[in-house]
Amino acid sequence: MTAEYELFAIRYATRKARRHEHFIGGDPHDGPMPMDYFVWLARNDDRTVVIDIGFTAASGGKRGRTRERCPIDALGLLGADPAAVEDVILTHMHYDHVGNFEKFPKARFHLQEPEMHYAVGRYMRHPHLAKSFEPDDVCGIVRLNFDGRVRYHNGPADLLPGIAVVPVGGHSAGLQFVKVNTRRGIVVLASDVAHFYENMETGRPFTTALHIGDMLDGFDTLRAHAASPELIVPGHDPLVMQRYPAPSPDLQGIAVRLDVPPSQ
Repeated sequence: MTAEYELFAIRYATRKARRHEHFIGGDPHDGPMPMDYFVWLARNDDRTVVIDIGFTAASGGKRGRTRERCPIDALGLLGADPAAVEDVILTHMHYDHVGNFEKFPKARFHLQEPEMHYAVGRYMRHPHLAKSFEPDDVCGIVRLNFDGRVRYHNGPADLLPGIAVVPVGGHSAGLQFVKVNTRRGIVVLASDVAHFYENMETGRPFTTALHIGDMLDGFDTLRAHAASPELIVPGHDPLVMQRYPAPSPDLQGIAVRLDVPPSQ
């Protein structure tokens, strides 16, 4: 991996939650533990890559999420034009990572093939698993595949210079995390391999799970691909917004830079 990227997390939504909702088996010290929702942007002089595309107002609203801004419109705050983006990486097909695909008219969508098999397969008859998916989003990606705009991967892949994906499963059948080469080294965007720092640090997996063993192994895989723990960025932790700096004062609370070391 030779190309380097600027790397940003954009916070577009949040929800009130409690600790017992985020750990299998609950938590003996229950209390407030809010969850943030992010999309990520990697860019250099050669390309702009978007990693996950958030949920729509409709799908988030019926689940009681607070969408503070359209995640795709928010890309413009960092000077990115969705209409010009050629590559979108989908870490998995859950509703909060795969909505808004229609806002990328030129993009190729990169996805692990087992994830699509899962999203349209027999397990979707179980409400406990199906609730994390939005049928309209799944059908939309199927249509994009018919248009030749989905690039399926089966295993680790170097997608672009300086950007690679590694599948781990667990939370979803084809969940993958993303490695982005930056000036501070290879940043590992965990997405939902680790929702919170605490999931990984304490070895307690998140409550939405297809395979608990794979989720636990996923923590080890994240560590194996990161030169240090501070290079791992979890997928939903509000601490990300505290540990990393905003690109500019007007983006405080909206976006942070991940290509610089954390301040905490």
